[in-house]
Amino acid sequence: MTNSNGSRPRVRSTTVVAVRRGDQVAMAADGQVTMGDTVVKGTATKVRTLKGGRILAGFAGGVADAFTLFEKLEEKLERYPGNLTRACVELAKDWRMDRYLRRLDALLLVADRGHLFLVSGDGNVLEPDEDVAAIGSGGAFALAAARALRSRTELSPAEIAREALLIAAEICIYTNDSITLLELGDGSGEGVSE
Repeated sequence: MTNSNGSRPRVRSTTVVAVRRGDQVAMAADGQVTMGDTVVKGTATKVRTLKGGRILAGFAGGVADAFTLFEKLEEKLERYPGNLTRACVELAKDWRMDRYLRRLDALLLVADRGHLFLVSGDGNVLEPDEDVAAIGSGGAFALAAARALRSRTELSPAEIAREALLIAAEICIYTNDSITLLELGDGSGEGVSE
């Protein structure tokens, strides 16, 4: 399928937000995938757990590209067990330098209880100052809402992530309110909700 100008229609999908507070972390994503001016799916899953539920990861961009990057991240986590920072840095280096990987079109959010990173193909591994990060079409809206909620309420990271996505869904036409939410708790066990 191509546009009138001969190019493929831009696939717009995803708002992913991650919030840390103490040793609790939550990551949530909407479910909408849009191609051109058409919603093609409303219940996509864009967040997942890695390493036996100890790491959360979410993506914005091409699905096949993101799954390739998740596999590469898992390889790095195997090589550098317990060192999420090193695994993310090594992934970003490979992503930028490898001829095949650098063509991948995606952004990743990756978090454990101690860290939250935004990883991109241009070599960036960014750890936000405020323990809140968001990516995707509605990322700026979700980020603003999550920052405000985190600094002015005592809501849990999961509650903040859910509310931030609901706010983004009211503003961004590429974001819906079909939310997948993953959590790493305070040691009492991990939770997953939709």
